[in-house]
Amino acid sequence: MADRLKQDKGELTAQPVVGEAEFHAAEEDPKLARERMLKQLAAELGLPGTKVRAAVDLLDDGNTIPFIARYRKEMTGELDENELRSIEERLGYLRGLQERKHEVLRLIGEQGKLTEELAASIRQAAKLQEVEDLYRPYRQKRKTRASVAKERGLEPLAEWILREPRRGSLEEEAAKYVTGAEGGVPAVEDAIQGALDIIAEQIADDAKIRAWVRRYTQDNGVLVTAAKNKDQESVYEMYYAYSEPLKRLPPHRTLAINRGEREDVLKVNLDVAPDKIHDYIARQFIHGESVVKAVLRLAVEDAYKRLIAPAIEREVRGLLTEQGEEQAIKIFSENLRNLLLQPPVRGKVVLGLDPAYRTGCKLAVVDETGKMLVVDVIYPTPPHNRIAEARARIAGLIREYRIELIVIGNGTASRETEQFVADLLKESGAGLPYIIVSEAGASVYSASKLAQEEFPDLDVAERSAISIARRMQDPLAELVKIDPKAIGVGQYQHDVTQKRLEESLGGVVESAVNHVGVDVNTASPSLLGYVAGINATLAKNIVKHREEGGKFTSRKQLQKVPRLGAKAYEQCAGFLRIAGGVDPLDGTPIHPESYPVVERLLAVLGLARTDIGTPRMREALAAVKPEELAPKLEVGVPTLRDIVESLLRPGRDPREELPPPIFRTDVLKLTDLRPGMELTGTVRNVIDFGAFVDIGIKNDGLVHISQLSNRFVKHPMDVVSVGDTVTVWVLSVDEKKGRVSLTMRKPADQAE
Repeated sequence: MADRLKQDKGELTAQPVVGEAEFHAAEEDPKLARERMLKQLAAELGLPGTKVRAAVDLLDDGNTIPFIARYRKEMTGELDENELRSIEERLGYLRGLQERKHEVLRLIGEQGKLTEELAASIRQAAKLQEVEDLYRPYRQKRKTRASVAKERGLEPLAEWILREPRRGSLEEEAAKYVTGAEGGVPAVEDAIQGALDIIAEQIADDAKIRAWVRRYTQDNGVLVTAAKNKDQESVYEMYYAYSEPLKRLPPHRTLAINRGEREDVLKVNLDVAPDKIHDYIARQFIHGESVVKAVLRLAVEDAYKRLIAPAIEREVRGLLTEQGEEQAIKIFSENLRNLLLQPPVRGKVVLGLDPAYRTGCKLAVVDETGKMLVVDVIYPTPPHNRIAEARARIAGLIREYRIELIVIGNGTASRETEQFVADLLKESGAGLPYIIVSEAGASVYSASKLAQEEFPDLDVAERSAISIARRMQDPLAELVKIDPKAIGVGQYQHDVTQKRLEESLGGVVESAVNHVGVDVNTASPSLLGYVAGINATLAKNIVKHREEGGKFTSRKQLQKVPRLGAKAYEQCAGFLRIAGGVDPLDGTPIHPESYPVVERLLAVLGLARTDIGTPRMREALAAVKPEELAPKLEVGVPTLRDIVESLLRPGRDPREELPPPIFRTDVLKLTDLRPGMELTGTVRNVIDFGAFVDIGIKNDGLVHISQLSNRFVKHPMDVVSVGDTVTVWVLSVDEKKGRVSLTMRKPADQAE
């Protein structure tokens, strides 16, 4: 039937069907398909085609993103990690799209319905949704009203109606299909309804119509929410009678509404005026006066209400959810990166406290290297209140181990524990600083197999106290032991697709680890596992080789590690550092493949490797102009620039350039706060509508997006990041709810 319908009714005109041989012959050449994919990638991402091609070639050759970004800058034109990850992600989508196109072409071809025009449309589709729309009329369907009507032989009547006859009678034509047989058509009305069901399904399956309705709905639809029980108190009360145009609906609100609907608190509908949609569809099928004009209009309205609208609502809401998830994952990823890259507090003996009420406050002392010295438990909080005993124990530990910093987890009983510590330090005159740190994920680590292997003789809470203490010494080294999803620095992370979240966060941790570099002689298997080219098995093999054969003294020795082949060595060598090794270059980010370049550079400067780190070398390197010297050294400018930077500051930890954390010596209570009070705080979390700042009270204060700056702020991340030290002023205090509103906009009475 479809081949006999007119082009202006949204159907393909009849064309020779592509046979099986022609189908295979028409299969797109893989090289041509790849070229088209590369062009599409470049266009979508706004990147030069040569850079995209080089990046894809490198990825296809098994190179990791950190390696490409750092050591293949000449080939990619210095694409950064974000650009490379965008290429990798989009490339995966386009390849999946290509596979689906091939499958759809095959499935339609097997039905003998693949026309040249349809095949071309499928191949030219830029989105998976377009392919599915084109495939929809040929998809095997479950039993529908239209399929039942077809079984009753009503397709010819549907065709007659679609031809829009100007003469004749619909009832007389329909009467020809009335039969008394079992399973037949019992009456004229049934024949007409069956024909209209066929037409309605035909309309609903039209790719052009579905695409137009989808766009119109996205542009003009309104999301409407209501309470299932208005008397029920919940966190979703603002959505009990709420509506917002889809175009203006922010991603975080989509996820909040979804959660309220999932928890059976909210009813959610997508409202869009149908009249214009009816008119558009009617123009595709109704072209003037005819004896069937009225029933065709009924078919149009039925097609939209019964078949198109519910499906489009699911699709549009699915797209909104997808966008919400992408934003939530982006925020979580950026916050996680900033948290991982917090500056380490090196060279201090640390006392870590994991607060609690009934079970007591677990403590652990770790030395400058993070080695556990002692674990214990004290009971300074209710219901025990054994304060004197706890004071004596802490004071004794401070004297015995010469503790230089106290770190308190921010969980249950943290503020009571903080008050206890502040009072103790004030009375003892010890002059020690303390700091509150997020203990998110500490319990997850403590109960993990990794923690059990590391501290088999300790209980879960004791391991947690050690983790809290180590978080200040090296946040990255400690946090990589924890599932990134358990580190609470995002919004709605439990509402997003967990596989996608896991992939993104894994990439963030990998990026952070390789950005900083890893000391191969001290790194744990958890840390090594995130180094480019190294998997969990290789990480364990490296540690085992280190334990059995002693410390690595050169990067070359890595090649003796079981299963660490040439490709893995190429990928990881530049990110693994050896401090105090036989070759000073092994302690820098310079890749071994570039050592000959370093030799040529040193020869030009009249220096030797033993001069690395000396004032003489720094003075000579400061005068180097990479653009002029690179051709002489037979190396690319970006690589030479990186080599010079690495030689200028060998062993540099990029995290140390960030401001140090805020240490405290006294506790602040909610009742101490007054509007207008100026405070210094640490950004703990950044979300779509603002930032939460730790100002030293039990709950973090909120700086709403409107209070982040005197200028317009598109997103809070444009102004602040997790870990930032910021100056804030108190706007208001809600003692009943324990909430504090803050501003980063300096009050007028304090302006200079």
